[in-house]
Formats: sequence, C-alpha cells, structure tokens
Amino acid sequence: MTKNYKIVTEFAKDVSYETPDVETYLQTKENILKYNLTLDINSKSLKNKMIEVNIISKFQETNLERKKSIFEITYAGIVKIDDNVTEEKEIKKIVLSDVPNEIYPRLEDLFISLVNKSGFPEVKIERKVDFEKLYKEKFN
Repeated sequence: MTKNYKIVTEFAKDVSYETPDVETYLQTKENILKYNLTLDINSKSLKNKMIEVNIISKFQETNLERKKSIFEITYAGIVKIDDNVTEEKEIKKIVLSDVPNEIYPRLEDLFISLVNKSGFPEVKIERKVDFEKLYKEKFN
C-alpha cells in the first residue's frame, strides 16, 4: 500500500514526571506494577493540508488514594497529507491509525527511558499497541 501522507517532523512536545517527595517515591516504588498506561490521540489542522497529530501517554495509578507519581508525555507528529486525499474517512485513518503506528515506537522508547531513569528500572511495556486494530474496532 502506498502512503498518502508524509511525516514532516516529530518531537516530544511535553514531558512530565511528578513525584513531589520521598514518601511518594517510596509508595510509587511499592505500587508501580499497579500503574496503567493510557493513550489518547488528538489532532489539529494546520495550513497546506498539514495536521499535527498528538499521542498523549499517561502512566499512573488512579485507584490509589495515597500519594502517587505521574508520568506523562505528549509526542507530536506533523503530517503532510497528499493533495489527492479528500475523504474525511481516509484522513481520519491516517490521523488515528497510520501516523500513530509509525511514530509510536519512538514515543515508547522515550517513555520507557523516562520511567526507568526516574528510579523504576523494572517497568517494561509488554504489549505492543496496534493502532490499526484499535481504529478498526472503533470505526468499522
């Protein structure tokens, strides 16, 4: 299949790690395996058939009532859509499936590095995210 878009650039738009004190760090260390990774995608139209695609990844524990750490990265890709692409459905697939599948490996590397170097070397991402499968489940 021929790609009908080009990723012009990609970058870490926002990187955040919050652990306000030692007590929070120790509680996070004790509960890190209860943390969950969530992903969200949003986009913003730019000029000249360009779109900013943001993948927001959060690693946190929402059920803990105690102090907890929060890890969050917004990773952006700027995409130029081919001029012959006019259907909204095709653009939606590019934004929600094709681009995320292409840029996610770099976001994942950055994210794991952030978590590991923040004092949690045991954290790994076991399952790979298949944005195409998620897109098909939601829109087909």
